[in-house]
Amino acid sequence: QVQLVESGGGLVQAGGSLRLSCAASGRTFSSYVMGWFRQAAGNEREFVAGINRSAGMTYYADSVKGRFTISRDNAKNTVYLQMNSLKPEDTAVYYCAAGSGIYSYTSSYHYWGQGTQVTVSS
Repeated sequence: QVQLVESGGGLVQAGGSLRLSCAASGRTFSSYVMGWFRQAAGNEREFVAGINRSAGMTYYADSVKGRFTISRDNAKNTVYLQMNSLKPEDTAVYYCAAGSGIYSYTSSYHYWGQGTQVTVSS
């Protein structure tokens, strides 16, 4: 079993930045593709960004392209989400996930963190 713990969420003004971190433990971190998802109040969980095992390829939802950057450091068992130019519509609980398969599919991910709240004020 893989344990995932997110951190770095909080309250930020529109146009500001946050950096989320996800620390993994339990099994070999480099064995998994990693993704970030978010869930706004009343909505379904949606894909935000994904990264393959070697960090050579990344994938982003259209809504965050050019603003968010996913990265990973396998030596530190950590994946990051740098969020710039934040908008009120980015407000959601953000979840880190580990798995395999198609990056944007929730069904590809077998392990999930507890989530961290990101709130963007206007």
